[in-house]
This record gives sequence, C-alpha cells and structure tokens, in this order.
Amino acid sequence: MINTESSQNGPVAKEVAPSPLRHIARELENPLPMEPDDNKMSLAVCLRRFLLVLVSGAIFILTVLYWNQGVIKTQAYNDALEKPRHGHKDGAAFAIPIEKTWTYKCENDRCIRLPFNPNANGNGKGQKRISFISCSMTCGDINIWPHPTIKSLLSSHTLRFTTDDVQLNLDTPHREVHKLLQVAFDWFVKDLRQIQRLDISNSASSISAAAVAGGAGGAAADTVPASGESVIRRSQLDGENQRSSIFGYTFSLEKQAGDVDSLEIKISVQKSGDINFNMDNDESYQLKTTLEKRRLLAHITAHSYFGARHGLSTLQQIIWYDDEDHLLHTYAKSVISDAPKFRYRGLMLDTSRHFFSVESIKRTISAMGLAKLNRFHWHLTDAQSFPYISRYYPEMAEYGAYSESETYTEQDVREITEFAKIYGVQVIPEIDAPAHAGNGWDWGPKRGLGELALCINQQPWSFYCGEPPCGQLNPKNNHTYLILQRLYEELLQLTGPTTDFFHLGGDEVNLDCWAQYFNDTDLRGLWCDFMLQTMARLKLANGGQVPKYLAVWSSALTNTKCLPNSQFTVQVWSGTWQENHNLLDNGYNVIFSHVDAWYLDCGFGSWRATGDAACSPYRTWQNIYKHRPWERMRLDKKRRKQILGGEACMWTEQVDEHQLDNRLWPRTGGLAERLWSDPNDDHDFDIVPPEVFRRISIFRNRLVELGIKAEALFPKYCAQNPGECI
Repeated sequence: MINTESSQNGPVAKEVAPSPLRHIARELENPLPMEPDDNKMSLAVCLRRFLLVLVSGAIFILTVLYWNQGVIKTQAYNDALEKPRHGHKDGAAFAIPIEKTWTYKCENDRCIRLPFNPNANGNGKGQKRISFISCSMTCGDINIWPHPTIKSLLSSHTLRFTTDDVQLNLDTPHREVHKLLQVAFDWFVKDLRQIQRLDISNSASSISAAAVAGGAGGAAADTVPASGESVIRRSQLDGENQRSSIFGYTFSLEKQAGDVDSLEIKISVQKSGDINFNMDNDESYQLKTTLEKRRLLAHITAHSYFGARHGLSTLQQIIWYDDEDHLLHTYAKSVISDAPKFRYRGLMLDTSRHFFSVESIKRTISAMGLAKLNRFHWHLTDAQSFPYISRYYPEMAEYGAYSESETYTEQDVREITEFAKIYGVQVIPEIDAPAHAGNGWDWGPKRGLGELALCINQQPWSFYCGEPPCGQLNPKNNHTYLILQRLYEELLQLTGPTTDFFHLGGDEVNLDCWAQYFNDTDLRGLWCDFMLQTMARLKLANGGQVPKYLAVWSSALTNTKCLPNSQFTVQVWSGTWQENHNLLDNGYNVIFSHVDAWYLDCGFGSWRATGDAACSPYRTWQNIYKHRPWERMRLDKKRRKQILGGEACMWTEQVDEHQLDNRLWPRTGGLAERLWSDPNDDHDFDIVPPEVFRRISIFRNRLVELGIKAEALFPKYCAQNPGECI
C-alpha cells in the first residue's frame, strides 16, 4: 500500500504495511478459485478467520470485565463472607450457627430437641424443621428481657416478613421527639438487618453520621409536619441498600415471600415533648400488634420519647430470625403494657484504669438500651490517668493520659452522649474528687498555680491511698476549685443540660495524706468543706442551678450529717446493712451498688504482689439477679421511696476493651430485670427459677446476634435442652 504525504518539496510516496484485518476482509470479498494445490492456502484462510473471531470475543470479554471490575470484586467479597470459615459447615460463620441436624417440639412449655430427618414421613415431601428460636418464642412464657411488669399477651400464630417490609409511622406534635424517633428507628432497622444476616456496613456508617450530625435533636431527620399528623416513611437505610451491583441484581435469588406486605410501626407520643433526662421521665409504654389482611401494624403508645424507645426495644425482642426459611418472624397479635419499678437503672464503667474506645462504649450503650437500663455512669478519671482533653486545661490529658491516642475529645463525649440518647440512656460523667486524683493534676507548679493535688504517686502507697498510684486534691488551693468548676462546665455543655443528676465522686479520702500538710486542721471537717465547695462550683458551672440529685460514693463522711440530705444522694457500695439503714434513717436518697453483688470486677484474683487487690468471689448473673436489698432490709413504704434504684460497677484494673463485653454481659442483664421488673421471688435466696434461665439464655443470644461478645451461661447442650441442666 502506498500513502501520499505532503511536504515542502511536494507529495512524497511512503510505503505503509498492509492491515491484516483489511487483508482478510479483501480475501473474503474476492475469494480465489481453489485448486487442489491450494489446500494449504485454504487452511491458512480458515485459521485467520478463526483467530479474528477469537480476538474479537476476547476484546469484548475484557471490555465487560474492565467496566465491571468493581462489581465483581464486591460480589467476590460477599461470596467470601457467605462461605463457611475454618472448614465449618452451613452457617458456622454466623454468630449463632444454623443447626440443620436438629428440630424442636414444644411439650409442657419446654422445647424438646429431636434429630431432624427430612424424609422421615416417607411421602417424598419431607417434614418441616422447627428451629430452636421459633420453638422458644412460641413455647411457654413470653421471651422478653426484662419481663414486662403490667400485662403481656401473645398469640400462638406467627408471621414471616423481611426487613424491607418495615415502615415507620410517627404520630407526635413534638418536633424534637419526632427527630429522635426517626434516628432511633433507623438504628432499629439496622439491628433487624443484622439479625436477618444482611449486609449493614454502609447503612450503619450512614446512620452514625446522621445521628452525630443531628445531635440531641437529630438535625438530619425529616421535616416534622406542623400539625403533628402521622408521616409514613421507610428507613433511610433503604436508599443505601437499594444500590445493588449489576451482577448482584441479575444473579440474586428472588425475595422469598413472607406472610405480610408490610410491617408498619406506628409510634404515638402525645403528652411530653421533653427529650432531656430526669427522674420524673415517664418510661411506661404500650405495644399492640394487629393484622389486617396482609398488613401488620405494631402500635407503640407512650407519654414520652423514653417510653417509646423502650417500646422499640421490646418490639425488637418479639422479632426473631428463623434459619429454616431465612425470614424474620413475629406474632400476629400481641398486647404488652410495661413500666419500670425503679427510676435509676445504671451501669458504671471506669475508663481511667484502662482506656476504652468510643466504639466499645457505644456498643455497651446499645446493649443497655436493649436491656432497658437508662444511666451510663462514666467514671472518666482517676489517679491512674486523666484521658479527657479539656478545652480549658489541656494540660490534664497532656500530663495524665496514657498516650495521645488514649484520650477523649469534646467531640467524643458529645458523640457518645447523642448516641446514648437514641437508646434512652443518660450519660453521667464523673471527675472523681478529692481522692482518686493524681496523674493529670501534677502540672500546677509549672503554671504558677501551686500544688493542685497532693501525695501524687507517693510511696509506700498503702499509707496514703487505697490502691496505687496515690493522689488527692489540695483542699486549700483555690485554683483546684476553679479547675473543677471549668471541668464541670465543659462536661455539662457536652452531656447536659443537667437539672436533675450529677456525680461528684467523693469516695475513699485518705486523711493521712492530708495530715502531712494540714496536721492542725479538723481533717473530716476539711473533707466536708471540700464537698460543699464543689457543690457551689457546680452550681456556678450549671448556670446558677444545683442539680436535684447530687451523687457521692458512700464513705466515712456520708455516715455523718455534714452533707444536706435534701441535695445529696449516696451511692452505697458497702455491703454492711447497718450503713444502709443509717443512710436511709438520716434522710438520704440512695442508689445501691453493693460490692458483694453488683461489682462486676470481682473474682479474678490479685493483680499485685502485696495486699488483697481484689474482691471475691466472682459475681454470677444469679448473684446479681437474686440481690434484692430492699427486701432483705424489710423497708417500709417511706424508706422504699428513698431508693432511686441501683447500678452495676465495672472497675477496670484487670479489664480492657478486649474483655469488656463478656465481663458485662449477660450478667448486667440480671441487674436490668431486677430493677425494671423486680419479680417476686418465693424461691430460696440462691435459686433462680428455670423459666428465668430460659429467658436470659435467649437474651444472651440476642446480644451475640448484635455483635456483643457476651459470656456463655452454661454448656450449649443446656441451651439446646431447656430445663435439663437446672
């Protein structure tokens, strides 16, 4: 082929190599007559044609793969997630494995395990396998934890549905309640997707961002109609989950049909628009489910956001995943009326002795919400470390944190607080004072503020504190009180507004530490003055208002009458009954946290060479559940009114976030039912009824489904065969 190009000297002939494809096309258009001697040439032409088709097909396939490489990677990743890991078969990759070899039958309110033979009846159709959870939810007493207190009726007929069928209908005139309920519903749907074993990675992150952006009021929520009429909406998860890949959509199985076209969750809150916590919050609710044609309505009615949130937790517990048909199940009809027996139902976590990530704290709070616990007591600082980065005094964390990464920012505290409110949980921060304050307080002299704390890291430690390292605030340095005031102000802005409850610490003051510096002073009076000073500083930090309940730990000081009983509430951790009686007789409101029952850190041996360094024995969930101090003390009605509730305590000398879940759960669930339901107990003090074993076992499995690494209660055989091991 000759190609002519232009140049300054005129046209120039240039030889160009012929195109193979054009050459083949020309041969196809003008085939030469075939002679016997041309067989070799004919074979070459055929080979060329074959190669042309092969190359064209390869180019097409490579083009398709190039444009869909992201989709294929996603599909491969999803397939990898679905494959059994470690050689286990059929569902072993899930938190609750599928048990294809067993079926269950309800007899005398007990689920009996039987071998499953799909061809047992010999008619070719096979028998239907009944999963353990479906049997448990329809056999015997209602399977809700904590047990409802007023009324609970469930039908034996159940219905199947999927998460995609769930809708929300809000009926409230209160804008902030509306916003919070929308966000709470989205987290509810996220949990359902996890229970149904669907992908939630994208949706969970989107909810988290929306919840944080929305704050206490949930600014990311939809607009609330001014008239307060109902608004039907699907979860914001739907938009994320509908973005399916081309291959996933094309080759996926059709959605399995359930028994309903929709599950509409209607939440009605008419009375209170308050979204701030106080001891007078009405936490009662009613839940009623009814079926009309193929539309299932779950109607939650409450007087406040907090009651409605508890109603969602109960609704979640009457929904379960059946691994036989891979659908969610619930009751066709139910009526539940419920309200707590105690107003304060708490869990304390110490984040000073070990640091805990924001995610681990949020995970703990989500489990609290399911168990209807409502106060997260955050023991933020202690003598060991000061992990909070103060806006006014960043030196506290600079000198007191274990590392730069083991700190909490203002944003962290705000995020945890807003997340907790979604689950109906109040965050109560505590800066312990005057004792248990050392590292983080030792920078005063370098800033010209004098000694803010005394006895810091002093040895021998056993002379000057309860456990190493030592440290106690300086009660005669005004800068100490100013710093406390500013810290209170910061925390109130992040977790408040607080008109109801605040914790000042106040436990285990070592008078020998102060005696080294103030040996001519009434040391117990100095301690009392310190607590009254901190109350005055808290009032200034809180806009001139003292919270109604100022909590302090029980101590030698609370055995006196120096702290006014009209303002101070005592968190009692001592197990001596006389001290408990004295506090009530002196007119104090109390929160029980008895070391012999509700200290979750006990029973793991000594962590140092000298001293006991540990309480023992281990507090089982039965110990926690059976503890009813108000019954043992035989209190009259007046004294009972002074009991606000109780709190389980997790001190963390021997716990970090790798053990957190199984140290807390399901044992803290025992406290949750005791404080919510406080069921009457005619059994011996050390015996728990078999029905309670069955329900807490199901509750433990629910926690595991949601990613909480809860401790096992007994051998799995006992879980599969209720009643045989009790």
